[in-house]
Amino acid sequence: MANKQVVPYQNKKSSKKTQVRQMFDGISPQYDLMNRIISGGIDLKWRKNVVALLLPKKPKKILDVATGTADLAVALAQTQATEIVGIDISDGMLDIGKKKVKKSQLQKSIKMEIGDSENIDYPTDYFDAVTVAFGVRNFENLDKGLLEILRVLRPGGDLIILETAVPQKFLLRQFYRFYTNFIMPLVGWIFSKDKSAYQYLSDSANAFPFGEAFNNILAKNGFIAIEDIPQTLGVASIYRAQKPTQ
Repeated sequence: MANKQVVPYQNKKSSKKTQVRQMFDGISPQYDLMNRIISGGIDLKWRKNVVALLLPKKPKKILDVATGTADLAVALAQTQATEIVGIDISDGMLDIGKKKVKKSQLQKSIKMEIGDSENIDYPTDYFDAVTVAFGVRNFENLDKGLLEILRVLRPGGDLIILETAVPQKFLLRQFYRFYTNFIMPLVGWIFSKDKSAYQYLSDSANAFPFGEAFNNILAKNGFIAIEDIPQTLGVASIYRAQKPTQ
């Protein structure tokens, strides 16, 4: 798939996973600020929309994959889940996330752990829900990561993914391409001094399958009841799917 060829540092021979870990460790101090600037703060609303989809389900155990600095994990506390586990491959991102959890006084319900989406250290059928916000396009092996998520979900459990998408209306799509290809890397370089990192985030967003294409990938990997819900003129989408009960 196209997104497998997109890596943060084209001149390095290390794996995508290693490069993604290195990249996020490097930009972690500026990551939250950059998210707010690049998205205009609308990413917080998108996370609230993810939480809203789970609230009626009242999940007790939630896994947040590629949790980063714990924005979604903290927001998921609104579900009253007794166990929220955030996993990420980046120590730098987790360090900031742990501080956020502590500041929110949510240490009893939220655990932040080093973890790999392709090898989740939890039993089969353990979680009532799994969430991923802006993380699936960073998976080294997308299919393997989705199958591992399917494994740890209980039968009938929910997967909610928030990911970038490309607007389909012509003028919006042209503006989106210009913004992600030029403005986003420039702003990233100004604030983080790692232009490659934000160029990767832009390139991976443009290359990642979205909408019906990603729905088909979820179906291929065993998920059912799949739907995608476009966000803010189609610049992102929330995907909802379930693990079959049999």
